[in-house]
Amino acid sequence: MVTYATLRNCTFAAACIVCGCAFAQGSQIDAGKFSAMPPGGELPPGWKALEFRNIEKHTAYSLVPDAGVTVVKAVAEASASGLSYDIDIDPREHPLIQWRWKVDNVLAKGNPARKDGDDYPARLYITFKYDPDRVKPLDRAKYQMARAFAGPNLPYAAINYIWESRLPKGEMVTSPYTDRLRMFVVQSGGENVGRWQSEQRNIYEDYKKAFGEEPASISGIAIMTDTDNTGETATAYYGDIVFKRKPQ
Repeated sequence: MVTYATLRNCTFAAACIVCGCAFAQGSQIDAGKFSAMPPGGELPPGWKALEFRNIEKHTAYSLVPDAGVTVVKAVAEASASGLSYDIDIDPREHPLIQWRWKVDNVLAKGNPARKDGDDYPARLYITFKYDPDRVKPLDRAKYQMARAFAGPNLPYAAINYIWESRLPKGEMVTSPYTDRLRMFVVQSGGENVGRWQSEQRNIYEDYKKAFGEEPASISGIAIMTDTDNTGETATAYYGDIVFKRKPQ
């Protein structure tokens, strides 16, 4: 149960839940087809702004051209907000997620172990539904209490793929806000700053490693560039996001 300690985290959790979006469950699911949109235009259908009531300054997101391909550009100046998309995906059927991203800089004050350092130039959220049949009685009670505070759409758990400043690639850390949000360091430091990086993760395996249990359905994804805690500035770019079946 994602018992977020701040309104920002509770708002994010409530935003990334199923809205009844329907799309083909084939070998590939194009969750974020940014490249199909014109620069300066609207986001792909289903994508929406994710803003937080207790944070007045929001990160600026726009569709821009990069080497002839439309991508999302995010500029954070002591700000925080994201872009989210509601989905309903079985991580056993489509365990692989692929995406591209690029950052112009890393954060000097970033520290995933502290709330005042919980900022990243780029990150990708994956949230999971609450399935009472998979939850122990004590955890079920804790989740119900958390939902009474955060709202009925609070997910049970979340994974966060981050571009960190110092921790080594492959490191997994627990969010300073809740033990039901685990963060995987996918990129670290300034070695690849300014260069596009193509990523692939097995969400099913990452969830089991993070929580030691079988995951429920994926309920949402989001991208976010945020610097509200550190007060710094960051610029990032996000390419298409795709879910795939595991090769036979």
